Amino acid sequence: MAEQQFSLDDEQIAFRDVIRRFAEDKIGPLAAETDRTGEYSWDSFKALQQMELTALSYPAEYGGSGASLVTQAVVTEELSRVCASTSLMFLISKLGMLPVINFASHELKSKYLPRICSGESQCSYGLSEADAGSDVASMTTRAVRDGDDWIINGSKIWITNASISDLYTVFARTSDDRHKGLTAFLVEADWGVHVDKLEHKLGIKGSPTGVIRFEDLRVPDANRIGEVGEGFTIAMHTLDRSRPTIGAQAVGIAQGAIDFAVNYMKERKTFGAALSTRQGLQWMVAEAQMQVEAARTMVYRACAAVDAGDPHGDLSTLGAMAKWFASDVAMRVTTDCVQLLGGYGYTNDFPVERMMRDAKITQIYEGTNQIQRMVVSKKIFG
Repeated sequence: MAEQQFSLDDEQIAFRDVIRRFAEDKIGPLAAETDRTGEYSWDSFKALQQMELTALSYPAEYGGSGASLVTQAVVTEELSRVCASTSLMFLISKLGMLPVINFASHELKSKYLPRICSGESQCSYGLSEADAGSDVASMTTRAVRDGDDWIINGSKIWITNASISDLYTVFARTSDDRHKGLTAFLVEADWGVHVDKLEHKLGIKGSPTGVIRFEDLRVPDANRIGEVGEGFTIAMHTLDRSRPTIGAQAVGIAQGAIDFAVNYMKERKTFGAALSTRQGLQWMVAEAQMQVEAARTMVYRACAAVDAGDPHGDLSTLGAMAKWFASDVAMRVTTDCVQLLGGYGYTNDFPVERMMRDAKITQIYEGTNQIQRMVVSKKIFG
């Protein structure tokens, strides 16, 4: 795909329409109950499996569909439009396996990627720590070489899909060098990954987030991802290629809120006329849609840069901008959509309050928007 393609081709539009119908028919009806109970929806995950979406993002030689990142963004948006928690089911294993796809041995890919594609396995990304969130190089989780194995001790926080995933990509310190002392490993949960706590969150309640711990966890060197000391590079390379899909998630949440608000406004009457006839409210919606369209274009551009292999070396900036702008738009738009519904928007009888809560995390995870500002500023000022 050429990097300059910022809109969808006919095949992608047809695929988007299929995914939209699937999401509305199979995922949307489960969203409110998933949010209410705060439980992982296995019915939603099985629906993704049946649509073969668990294989979409991975290379064909390992059982995947080999879809472009633009196409993956389309799926992310359509799932997020009805249920952000379910979109994370689609996204999280890709985040966890990106280091494997881009840096691991053929043997490691052959062993684990087919399991992800079939839906037999799920994978989480273990990077953040209590004192090493945005400052990744401050991590203290340590891996010590022991013959053909490594022994890992430490803990990770904010782990999406903790307690569900059976695989974890774990970054650990293998020397005291701040940036060149980190190494990545692919760890099986039953080797000794302990889930110490699951968080009670504002939004995305159907996606568990937890604290995981390792005590003398033994990992074979064959499960090392990349070279010893390459972990920091792998982590940053991964986030650059994942952040655009967080932008897609934000776009989907915002678009879902607009779509619901518009339908509500057409039916809701005050002073003898539908809300949709009020010019002031029309302008609120028009501005919201303009912002979402701009965010969508930024997301597609960043995704197209990934698909093209980052030919101009500006992916870090494009991904940061897309994630930052789209998530800020999602927060503004969902807040406005709650306002458009008035008191009803503040109740869980309608989905816009859930969408507003779900939107907030897109400004925080995979690097807060303040971190994205730092990335962009560094590109500008050097």
